Amino acid sequence: MRSIQRIESSVGGTPVNAYLIEGERQVVVVDSTLTVSGGRAVRQRVVDTGKPLSAVVLTHAHPDHYGGAIEVIGGSDVPIVAAAGVDQVIRRDDALKEEILRPMFGDEWPRERAFPTQVLEDGAELIFGDIELTLRDLGPSESHHDTMWLLSDGKTVFSGDQAYNHMHCYLADGRWEEWLTNLELLAAELEPDAVLHVGHGDPAGPELLAWQREYIERFIQAVRMADWSDDNRAQEEVAASMGDFLTTADLRFLMALSIEPVATKLGVR
Repeated sequence: MRSIQRIESSVGGTPVNAYLIEGERQVVVVDSTLTVSGGRAVRQRVVDTGKPLSAVVLTHAHPDHYGGAIEVIGGSDVPIVAAAGVDQVIRRDDALKEEILRPMFGDEWPRERAFPTQVLEDGAELIFGDIELTLRDLGPSESHHDTMWLLSDGKTVFSGDQAYNHMHCYLADGRWEEWLTNLELLAAELEPDAVLHVGHGDPAGPELLAWQREYIERFIQAVRMADWSDDNRAQEEVAASMGDFLTTADLRFLMALSIEPVATKLGVR
């Protein structure tokens, strides 16, 4: 009988999930966390099952979801599987992520990263015994390329960062219009009793999609309404507005990092 374990890493105040799908005879991991210690923790959970790791599948191209993969596979030839678009963005942007993340995380950011070794198209299926996964390619969304993985029951959804569970969010990639469109599509498409195994926070039902839409719309409106005659004051205004909307400090730095890029794309600064 299949089981699912959520493995949360909070190194550097960055809570992010990986998931272990344990089947009768093997294990599949979804995403890999950001850091060396996060990836090693995922690997240890695999070892603890006493079953072989068949694959690591990635939901999207952000480093907090692929960075730890090198540690998860532990020098083996276990395939790392992603949509072709996710693979392309990871490879394109990894050097930039190195410049950003090395000063922030030091040796916790892996010196070497493992990239996808198997790329698939939308609708592709992976079958490992009683673990059957289908790829749903969403294209640009929260990141420059996003996907979800669905188990064969159609209700167990590894949704990546399509919806954060009441944590602050990253919009700096500037694809919020596509993100909002995908949220609308998924709200209509997913079963009412589906479970979203999200990238940040506890699993939740599809009602979380409506909260995510509200967060995005609130953020975009706050950026538009800020007084950009003074950059610092404008950023403080946006941060205050989002702090009123969501009081948690979880991933607040991602929201803060998003303010200037979004303002630039909107043409308000």
